[in-house]
Amino acid sequence: ARASMQGSIQHVAEVSAYRLIFLDTNAAFYESLYVFTVPESRIRPLLRILKQNLTLLGAILIDRAQPIAMKEVMKAAFDAYLMVLLAGGNNRTFYRSDYEMIDEDFDSLKRVFCTSGVGLIAEDEVNKEAEVVEGVIQLMGQSSEQLIEDFTTAACEKSGIGVPTSGRKLPMPPTTGRWNRSDPNTILRVLCHRNDRIANLFLKRTFQLPRRR
Repeated sequence: ARASMQGSIQHVAEVSAYRLIFLDTNAAFYESLYVFTVPESRIRPLLRILKQNLTLLGAILIDRAQPIAMKEVMKAAFDAYLMVLLAGGNNRTFYRSDYEMIDEDFDSLKRVFCTSGVGLIAEDEVNKEAEVVEGVIQLMGQSSEQLIEDFTTAACEKSGIGVPTSGRKLPMPPTTGRWNRSDPNTILRVLCHRNDRIANLFLKRTFQLPRRR
């Protein structure tokens, strides 16, 4: 009975978390964050709404469910943040110089979960869950030349080609659904969202991808 109860709490927590992030907070999150330009669409309005929704969620859940629900909301929020950075559509492009603002915004998002409810989530847990997002943000701080070099090496290794050579066609890496800073598909997505001439030229020559803007 205890295991069944725990499983039910986990299920309710997961459903509540993804509803809160991908439905209740969607207008301020995926539909608005970093749309068109980073400086004019930063994270502060989203954090205000997120805190309100977390307060409401805490009020309707039993005490035992609150830590589990908060962790699931954190995971969902970090997933949504990755979607903004890597699958944000045509209305989002990033300059390398945006990196510091994005890094600062993500720190603010992490702090929401460190401070929401006394002891609900340990800071170490937040930092561990944040590692993938922080790895992607670090990629966004690299030069386009470095991203191209990293992508070329990773794509060749992943496909079994081995050492890249001039004249050899680079394979289009598959979407694995598990983004991380060493995954060639993830690096390619950072390049696709990069707003500069070097990235655009590489994408056009290598994959015949049109200029984003």
